[in-house]
Amino acid sequence: MFNSTCSTNRVQLAQGAAAQRRAELYLGVNGLRALIKDKKALAVAGFASIGGFLYGYQQGVLGGSFTKPSFQMKFPKTTEAEVQSLLTAILQIGGYIGSLTAGLFGEVYSRKHTILSGALWVILGSFLCAGAKDLAFLYSGRFFTGIGVGTLAGIGFLYNAELAPPEFRGLLVAMQQFGVTFGIMVAYWIGYGTNFIGGTGLGQKYLAWQLPWMIQGIPAIILAIGTFLMPYSPRLLVNKGRYAEATTTLSFLRNLPEDHELIQIELLEIKAEAIFNRRILERRYPRLVKEGGSIWIAELMGYANLFRSLDSFKRTAIAGIIMFFQQWTGIDSIIYYAPFIFQNLGLSSNSVSLLATGVVGVIMVLASMLSMVLIDKLGRKPLWIASCTGMGLSMLIVGIITAKFSANWTAHTAGGWTAVVFIWIYIANFAYGAGPVSWTLISEIFPLSTRTKGTAIGATSNWANTIVVAYSVPPMIKHIGFGTYILFAVINVLSIIFMYLFVPETKGKTLEEMDLVFGSHASKEEMALLADIQREVGLTSLLESVLYAKRSTEENKENNSSGLA
Repeated sequence: MFNSTCSTNRVQLAQGAAAQRRAELYLGVNGLRALIKDKKALAVAGFASIGGFLYGYQQGVLGGSFTKPSFQMKFPKTTEAEVQSLLTAILQIGGYIGSLTAGLFGEVYSRKHTILSGALWVILGSFLCAGAKDLAFLYSGRFFTGIGVGTLAGIGFLYNAELAPPEFRGLLVAMQQFGVTFGIMVAYWIGYGTNFIGGTGLGQKYLAWQLPWMIQGIPAIILAIGTFLMPYSPRLLVNKGRYAEATTTLSFLRNLPEDHELIQIELLEIKAEAIFNRRILERRYPRLVKEGGSIWIAELMGYANLFRSLDSFKRTAIAGIIMFFQQWTGIDSIIYYAPFIFQNLGLSSNSVSLLATGVVGVIMVLASMLSMVLIDKLGRKPLWIASCTGMGLSMLIVGIITAKFSANWTAHTAGGWTAVVFIWIYIANFAYGAGPVSWTLISEIFPLSTRTKGTAIGATSNWANTIVVAYSVPPMIKHIGFGTYILFAVINVLSIIFMYLFVPETKGKTLEEMDLVFGSHASKEEMALLADIQREVGLTSLLESVLYAKRSTEENKENNSSGLA
């Protein structure tokens, strides 16, 4: 107990001393002000966040096409619920594959080359859809786009987090999430604007549905070109033993000379964590490491660690179930099929349904900005419970209104608009709560050695459930109507019960405190190992010398002041 406590204290001392030196460098400035000060990090993060924009854009682009007369004339079968489901779900299947492989490719090759591959898949998919001659082209284009955005979603958050200094790392990751909601909004409003190309009736031009897909390819092209200017992740370079390149990259990103103590501290922090992960693998799979197994097998064994003990399985299960609930609250049914849903709520005019859909995008952007303020103040659980309460009540009201008035919306226009307003309220509740909370939680509940892989499992659960939701919703609306909304309301209630009973509050909790919640000692053991490695690579002695020099300087200042007095 004493040794593990001392080890934890040594690790915290190292982290605290490094944080203090960084704070001095940034003159106490953090968050957005620090990001604006660091132009290089801002530029790199902006480029990487294009991936988030593309992920959001593709969510909004298809639903707007379904309701356009020119699209229906070109592809008559897309008016069928089953075809709409398949066109939506096939992108999710591609996204599942891209998300599942992004982490592996990012480790084996590089983060930025994996981003490049994702951008190229999106370019191919976008222009296959824009130039589609028949449904086969659309299916292929959507599948390839899915691989691309799944890859970008899987690697973009990691790349941003690894390149950013801690003072605004959270903000850069939030930029990626903001890019998603901004992409959805842009797709909705482009869909609304292009609806008027050639009129809104049978004379509508094909360009009305082609142009949104052409536009989707443009930021993907910019991102692909930008990857040649983006640096390699310093963490990846250290993992591959390329320490000189890692030092040069950190020096470039931080605008500091290579021999600056802050560059040396950060390099040793990265080096210690890389050795730590390798030692954990050696402990758990000694034969694999001893026999020089391939990197592919080593990475796959990292996923096996998630199921080695009851504690690990519980955390993995929570990550998967959280993402199950995030999808089955009904969010992607609204995002993907918003124009179709609004038409089914009595907005018979395509232009009006697209306009209502555009409002959805604006609400998502504004509410997601609110989440950045609330999530660290109120905590994860209160925000989730409040969010799902609002979503559940909204879905219940929409279901009741639909049950009463769907037989004759023309005679009940006010009822239809009331349902639309509660869809908007539903969206706001998701964007400030369940959306950001789910992604935050899955990155916090795992110990250091399994955090990357555990987060990846949560992400793939998200994609897997999105596939089912995307394929199920049009037939559900067609066959059970108001029952679709009642089902989502019930699932929101179940998610509140699950969150209250089984998920710990992670706001402000250390890894050791999380272990107490799960009845585990994994992180204490890992902290002891990490402390030994920090001492081994020289990080501990470097920080001690920095702190000693600082204390000496302060003492000399005090002595000089006393002498003058």
